[in-house]
Amino acid sequence: MKKGFVYLLLFPGVVFLVIFVIAPLFATILTTFRLEESFTIESYRQFFTDPYYLKIYMRTLRTSLIATILCVILGFPTAYYISKTSMKKKGIYIALAVFPLLTSPVVRSFSWMAVLGRHGILNKILVGLNLVESPIRLLYTETAIIIGLVHLFLPLMILSLVGVMENIEGDLVRAAESLGASKLQAFLKVVVPLSVPGLLVGSILVLTGSLTAYTTPQLLGGSRTNVLATLIYQNAMTLNDWHTASVVATIMIVTTIAVIGIMNTAAKKLNPKG
Repeated sequence: MKKGFVYLLLFPGVVFLVIFVIAPLFATILTTFRLEESFTIESYRQFFTDPYYLKIYMRTLRTSLIATILCVILGFPTAYYISKTSMKKKGIYIALAVFPLLTSPVVRSFSWMAVLGRHGILNKILVGLNLVESPIRLLYTETAIIIGLVHLFLPLMILSLVGVMENIEGDLVRAAESLGASKLQAFLKVVVPLSVPGLLVGSILVLTGSLTAYTTPQLLGGSRTNVLATLIYQNAMTLNDWHTASVVATIMIVTTIAVIGIMNTAAKKLNPKG
């Protein structure tokens, strides 16, 4: 009876998701296999054989993976430090980590435009220190997109890791050190493996967010550095080619699911005991 009641509570949410999310999604995917009243995969063949589309696809994967790796590198030690501080300090540090999430991605992107622009703060510093003779192109590049994505999603990585790391007993690290392990060895052999669940969740959040991000790549990448999200908007709203936009959206969804599956498999190998 209790189990049936739980299912009954889930029913309104499931109905809502089916009607407004799953059904439209499947309808969109089905339209990509129809071309001139026939069932075909020609649209996908054209996408993966077109150098222009293939370049955008690889750029999206590359920027997303680099942004995720940088978030891991920057977020892991930060989260570990926060998890080992007192409760009072921990609250302050977490608030500081979350603070960027309270600012619109548009505002943050415009801030980076002021920093990375040809006459921005960074170029003025480089020219002032005589490191470059003239301002260099930093804005509207893949590097600018990666910087914006890291700034956008780093808090999610930190929060995911802090929640796991604060539950790692300090006695485990001290036991490893008492058995002859150095602090670095204890960290790599104890803390890192036990942090895999948080690392996986954080990486999935960052990677999926980066793969589907629109505002940051549009503002920092410009029209010369398209990614899949900006390509969808360009085809749908500018070219009024909804079929191609649906094909790109489907490829983005499938790619995201495939990457998540690969990350889950890698996580199981890193932490086979779960």
